[in-house]
Amino acid sequence: MAVPHRDERLPRHAERGQQAGQAGGSDRPDSAGPGRAEPPPGEHLAGADAGRAHPAVGGRPGGGAVARESVRLAFVAALQHLPPKQRAVLILREVLAWRASEVAELLDTSVASVNSALQRARATLSDRDTTAPDTANPLDDEQRKLLDRYVAAFEGYDMAALTALLHEDAVMTMPPFDLWLRGHDDISGFMLSFGASCAGSRLVATEANGTPAFAHYKPNPDGPGFVPWAVQVIDISDGAITGMHCFLDTPRWFPLFGLPDHLEADAS
Repeated sequence: MAVPHRDERLPRHAERGQQAGQAGGSDRPDSAGPGRAEPPPGEHLAGADAGRAHPAVGGRPGGGAVARESVRLAFVAALQHLPPKQRAVLILREVLAWRASEVAELLDTSVASVNSALQRARATLSDRDTTAPDTANPLDDEQRKLLDRYVAAFEGYDMAALTALLHEDAVMTMPPFDLWLRGHDDISGFMLSFGASCAGSRLVATEANGTPAFAHYKPNPDGPGFVPWAVQVIDISDGAITGMHCFLDTPRWFPLFGLPDHLEADAS
């Protein structure tokens, strides 16, 4: 859901397959939106965490940077549980710091109604189960086997095998694009349409702030081998993959993780 400028009205939008940070949402799993030109909801919360020290990944600072971006993702995920009005009020009041009177004017309601919606939004978020993924560091045997199957399914681009590893409400995000997919059908639909160029990719295991991750290399369109495409951060809970967060800014992320900028054709 996009936070409107002050002369716009908030549109209603579909919940299913919503693109986080966009106005319209879509039932189409292949409706990847444009890169965002300004911070979406929660980006400022991530910035507030920038001064904290995070454990480095293998002595590298990349994990801390991914962790800060993950704060934004967690906030956006939590917003999905709010009705449209409460979501709008929460963002306008607590992220953008609008006055209650300004929000009331925008939404054509009263200040009392704005304050009530904000209280209900806070209560809803505080009641949500915010338990972190239970990925162990180091990984246990079952988690390693799950990730091995994930690599095999992804590299083989076998959507049946891949979705069998996903929780039914698994989400897929793709920073810096405002893409938010939920569930087997939306994820596989996107990967078989807009994401079809990822067929034949290679994954290289790494770690992001104690969470399993993979350097994703796509086939090189201009020659042999593979070129950087994303850092995939994988969430696991209760023996299933619950999140696939694909960070696409490879010129930023790959050097932080000490990852090569090219894989040979026989790399695995």
